[in-house]
Amino acid sequence: MASMADYHNEIYAAGLGDVRPALPTDLTRLEPLARRRLSDTAYGYVAGSAGTGATNRANRAAFDHWRIVPRFLRDVSQPDLGVTVLGTTMPAPVILGPIGVLGIYHRDAELHVARAAGALGTPMILSTVSSTRMEDVATAADGPRWFQLYWPRERDIAASLVERARTAGFTTLVVTLDTFRLAWRPRDLDHGFLPFLTGDGLTNYFTDPAFRRLAGIEGPAVAEYAVAINYWTTIFGNPTLTWADLAWLREQWSGPIVLKGIQHPGDARRAVDAGIDGIVVSNHGGRQVDGAIASLDALPSIVDAVGDHLAILFDSGIRTGSDIAKALALGAKAVLIGRPYVYGLALGGEAGVRHVLRTLYTELELTLTLAGITRPADLSTDFLSRS
Repeated sequence: MASMADYHNEIYAAGLGDVRPALPTDLTRLEPLARRRLSDTAYGYVAGSAGTGATNRANRAAFDHWRIVPRFLRDVSQPDLGVTVLGTTMPAPVILGPIGVLGIYHRDAELHVARAAGALGTPMILSTVSSTRMEDVATAADGPRWFQLYWPRERDIAASLVERARTAGFTTLVVTLDTFRLAWRPRDLDHGFLPFLTGDGLTNYFTDPAFRRLAGIEGPAVAEYAVAINYWTTIFGNPTLTWADLAWLREQWSGPIVLKGIQHPGDARRAVDAGIDGIVVSNHGGRQVDGAIASLDALPSIVDAVGDHLAILFDSGIRTGSDIAKALALGAKAVLIGRPYVYGLALGGEAGVRHVLRTLYTELELTLTLAGITRPADLSTDFLSRS
């Protein structure tokens, strides 16, 4: 990919033949289109937030508190968005974040996402609660693969999931901290909808030998759904975990470990002390704590506290290339994308996910070069003004 902005030029060239993009190039317009395509329950599950949605709104508002300050008469003729984070080389500092139960948005969803990501060299983080078995996702396409762990109560199951991910070629383990129990989510509650209770998103558990042994499952999982699902509800979250448990996880996984859900500098310092390789400054897209600090507002103090000691990633609220630029300028090494690629998946499968990625890449390159920057490493708070 010589230039991320090639997509920009391709769209204009196609327009000469009266060919328009299949999906909007303003990614904020994808959500209302996906809403019309998806069932009420599926749309509510991806778009919904905890409580009143205050945290979700705060995530978006936080980006408007920062304004870009362009600089000119700099040679920006050779932009290069490529970065290496935790040993993973990527064409731009953009990662597809872990989203569970993608099968409710599109058939064979994780395979479409993996192929789109692999075609562009974009890292994909596969959720524990994927709709497709991790081994099948791993073989769907070449590309960087990370695995997200919801750490269950049973250590045998955690160890088995982690070992399967390692064997399948996932290189980085992302441990989500903030979802040891589900928040009060009115959209899902109003629909009485929790996909796991019908088995959606539980494929990795149903195919896991430790889970099957402890659940007492012997035959095909589909024949013992009720038993398997009931057992899963007892082991999914682990509220007993403490910082001391990370030593055990390090024994299970030799590659980089990332903690997702950090919002306080004190927790970031604890991660450094525990020998963790990276963190994701995240509030789960506003889905867990209503009224929580916006993820972008939490980022600067965490960077000040630990920025030189581990890789700081960011998610929650990214919708545009300029959003990515702002998060990078505030100290993130890369960002995770969530809802936008789900909407692209729902509307266009693999092509929809690829459209979202190429749009973000192009917007990011154009934003940086038009502001006098050629590489993500050159970004700093000098690029921004607090509004």
